[in-house]
Amino acid sequence: MKTHPFVEAVASLQFENCFNPYSDRCEVHDRRDAPRRRAAALSAMLRSALEEPVDAIWIGRDLGYRGGRRTGLALTDDVHMVHHVKRWDLDSMAERPTVGSAVAERTAAVIWNMLEHIDARIFLWNVFPLHPHESGDPFTNRQHNARERRAGEKLLQQLIDLLRPFRIVAIGNDAAAAAHRITDTVPVVCVRHPSYGGQTQFQAQISELYGHSLRTQSLF
Repeated sequence: MKTHPFVEAVASLQFENCFNPYSDRCEVHDRRDAPRRRAAALSAMLRSALEEPVDAIWIGRDLGYRGGRRTGLALTDDVHMVHHVKRWDLDSMAERPTVGSAVAERTAAVIWNMLEHIDARIFLWNVFPLHPHESGDPFTNRQHNARERRAGEKLLQQLIDLLRPFRIVAIGNDAAAAAHRITDTVPVVCVRHPSYGGQTQFQAQISELYGHSLRTQSLF
């Protein structure tokens, strides 16, 4: 499958102390063809999303080393990758691009606990679509810097133009600030990030937003 031009643009990004899952291979955890697999999965997902109207783009801040760095899918860890691809009828892309045991990420678990009960067409993304890490330690997370943010916001604007969602759900303050900077035509709904004690509020806000009695029990 040919890589979508948008994914090609993401794959071309290169920043110091950043891992690009669509062009970089982790020598510790990745299969030999992991970058190609991740780019292909994201391309197929984007093409599927373009087929019908999208309810929302949910956006977080950056890819994490236990989640999107491995899967190439925002807000998605190894454990929930199969759920993500099935959501877009892409079962053939369920095989992980990593080797070894599946790794879980706390934020992904909370996100997907809610998505399991929502039928709406929701595309997951991040303000900065790569994994920024501390110098010399690739298996850490850091917040993206201003230069990285500008590159990420440019791509986010392109994604909004492509998918034309009815709304954006910004998860956390950083995502909300970015969303408000780049669009004044698409409604932005701001919700609490589920980490650092925000899980209950996040679940309540998503339940209210989607009008369902969703499960809100603690996962941990």
